[in-house]
Amino acid sequence: MNPATYESLVLPSGFRLAVSTLPQSECAAFSIHLAAGSRDDLPGLAGTAHFVEHMVFKGTPRRDARAISLEAEDAGGSLNACTTEDQVVYEARGDADALPLLADITADLVWNASFPTKEIPLEREVIAEEIVMYRESPGDHIGDLISAALWSPHPLGESVSGSEKSIKGIKKAELAAFRDLHHFRNDTVISVAGPFTPQAVAEMLAAHLPQARSIVASPPVGDLPKPGHVIDERDTDQLQLALAWRTPGRTDPRRHALRLLSMILGESAGSRLFQELREKRGLCYHVSCDATFFAEAGSFEIHTGLAPKGRAEAIGCIERELEDIAVNAPRPEELARAQRLAASQMKMAMESTGAHASWAGDSLLQYGKIITPAEALATWLAVTAEEIRDAAAELLAGERAMAEIRP
Repeated sequence: MNPATYESLVLPSGFRLAVSTLPQSECAAFSIHLAAGSRDDLPGLAGTAHFVEHMVFKGTPRRDARAISLEAEDAGGSLNACTTEDQVVYEARGDADALPLLADITADLVWNASFPTKEIPLEREVIAEEIVMYRESPGDHIGDLISAALWSPHPLGESVSGSEKSIKGIKKAELAAFRDLHHFRNDTVISVAGPFTPQAVAEMLAAHLPQARSIVASPPVGDLPKPGHVIDERDTDQLQLALAWRTPGRTDPRRHALRLLSMILGESAGSRLFQELREKRGLCYHVSCDATFFAEAGSFEIHTGLAPKGRAEAIGCIERELEDIAVNAPRPEELARAQRLAASQMKMAMESTGAHASWAGDSLLQYGKIITPAEALATWLAVTAEEIRDAAAELLAGERAMAEIRP
């Protein structure tokens, strides 16, 4: 794991800065983490945050779309962005000496996007094709369906990209309004990784940043109906099946046990569900498990694809494995293996400059402080079998959501 020194501070503009100092690095990573995502879309306008993410690359008063791309690439850099349920991240990567330019370009598009009117219908078509692409891929679309089953009618139950219907209602005014409300929030985090000190980064950024404004609260999850069962019937030979449960949020101490429960159940070839469903019974090619956490809630999901005739057997196997852990706790060797895998995956993931910027920015945004990889690893290694047992029991005591794409 490439070692870094992490520091954070509040800039004069009001934004927060996370710096991962890597003295030996020849590269720079710059990212802007906005504390608003698809859960902040207005009712009936699902996909707004994602639409804004696309449109900011279409031009500013200083640069058109071509210049945004070519200026970064002429300097050997690259730009990227992604939207999730609770944040939008804009990223730039390149040589260390390109950091001032990469920061200038990224800040320009995030805070000064002009949303050219002629580009909006063109990008709407691009996003519509993206929506169709994921819908026609059952392995991807099942994720949207299980979110709907788990969270509807809250915006967390909507697809991050929205629907073909919802994006038709998103015009320039809605794009600009979302940007003006959420891109200037003072809970925004700017993250930089490379051979830089926090003071040098703060001085370099001063000319590129607007003044931050007040925080805007995201719509709370609140009281929701019981999780549902969503079925999509289509011409397909394979059943896509997803099961999910609501969990506590990202600051709840039980999240660590849930992460390791996910690892034990379905995140590796040695996991229980892979061995039981694929290796022992030959029911599926792939099975996965994931724990996701938002501010006040989260989800624990299991996905697999199999022949429709194996549906009941697969659900029974999943339930039995969860019940066994909920009653008997994981075996000592299972817990030790999961902890070693978690440690190894983190070490490998943190070898790049970009990974350090992403880690520090995400940590400061979500927890209000930078939790170092070493601190996170120590927390996972401290999780006990009894805590995982209790986490599994709590899942089974709650209501379960289900989604299926089936013939």
